[in-house]
Amino acid sequence: MKTNLIVLGGGESGVGAAYLANKNGMNVFLSEINIIENSYKKILIDNGIEFEEGKHSLNKILKANEIIKSPGIPNDCDLVLKILKNNIPIISEIEFASRFTNAKIIGVTGSNGKTTTTCLIYHILKSSGLNVGICGNIGNSFAFLISKKKFDFIVIELSSFQLERVFQFRPKIAVITNLSPDHLERHDNSFKKYIDAKFNIISNQLSSDFLIYNGDDTIIEKEIKFRKINSSKLSFSFLKNTSSNQTYIENNKIQSQINKNKFMISIENLSLKGKHNIQNSMAAATVAQLLNISNQALKESLGNFQSINHRMENVLTIQKVKYINDSKATNVNAVYYALDSMKNSTVWIVGGVDKGNNYNELLPLVREKVKAIICLGLDNKKIIETFSSISDLIIETSSMNEAVNSAYRIAKPNDVVLLSPACSSFDLFENYEDRGNQFKECVRKL
Repeated sequence: MKTNLIVLGGGESGVGAAYLANKNGMNVFLSEINIIENSYKKILIDNGIEFEEGKHSLNKILKANEIIKSPGIPNDCDLVLKILKNNIPIISEIEFASRFTNAKIIGVTGSNGKTTTTCLIYHILKSSGLNVGICGNIGNSFAFLISKKKFDFIVIELSSFQLERVFQFRPKIAVITNLSPDHLERHDNSFKKYIDAKFNIISNQLSSDFLIYNGDDTIIEKEIKFRKINSSKLSFSFLKNTSSNQTYIENNKIQSQINKNKFMISIENLSLKGKHNIQNSMAAATVAQLLNISNQALKESLGNFQSINHRMENVLTIQKVKYINDSKATNVNAVYYALDSMKNSTVWIVGGVDKGNNYNELLPLVREKVKAIICLGLDNKKIIETFSSISDLIIETSSMNEAVNSAYRIAKPNDVVLLSPACSSFDLFENYEDRGNQFKECVRKL
């Protein structure tokens, strides 16, 4: 029988797509260049899904009618270029999965804050008794989620990688938290291509749909002005504007007026602290307002939400020194928010695989708040060159244990030790979760 659907990649999204295709009676073949993790391999075997690992059989792949490419596979690799040369359509797992659900989709993207905002929206909707799922760049893939259960609402965290090859995917509500240079190595070192990928989230929206965006972000504001946007636009901002539908800060309160429904909560009553988390809370509140969540339920949810792992996560306080795990801060903008929220003298653990970072925007904050820099990476040259003129103490380390012990020796009572790397983790760790977990483990051993 001719294979008409090929899945490239044997991770969470690839195996999820193959599982969903198989469940819907499609003839599917999965190809993975590396060895497939045992848990995923078991799913393929148990469901009789044909697959290969350790290679890509080009003759088989080029016979596909359609190909689902996992987000981790580069667009410019030889295999992808050959597929495109043969005019075979390549789609994302997000695009494929969207064909099999009637749920109202809330898509969240941005350079920073998207995980927190996604989880916060999910928490609000779930606490209000709605039938809601959460997936995407966090936890389950979209395909796995909808293959297991039907939902009325699905909140999806979407990276630029996941939004690259979408053609009909259409969220009812799209949220763009902010935009700053990130993953430029994936987008030909072009910030414009990265922005275009992010804005794919609204490319299929209709006038009955909504775009919620950060009105304080100059890049988003500029894009909104010249792009053709069909959906209704709602901004969240620290400043009130003339728009009738908006969420803003006034008198130290989040105030929201959407469709004549007014909502207000004091910033003091938010469970998430820091300027960036106020923005995340405003974005989530705007979604909740659109979905007619009651003011009481919304207040309770914003007040009792628990911070997510690896994002400004308080680990322990040892001898009056607070240890914070912000391993998910993999770009400069995320670190900016983290340092900006520091109220005490900070020992900053930074470094990893540089993604074309420009650290200069951190100079004022580092000068003001950082007493020592601990580099944790195989190549720390750029970090040292940037900060050596303003920091008296920069230490190079090559393991988490070494970094944490160095921080322990330097930190004094009331200081903060902050792991906020600004870089990818793949030089010394499996991923940002592994990096964050190792940090927590090393801190607990102090």
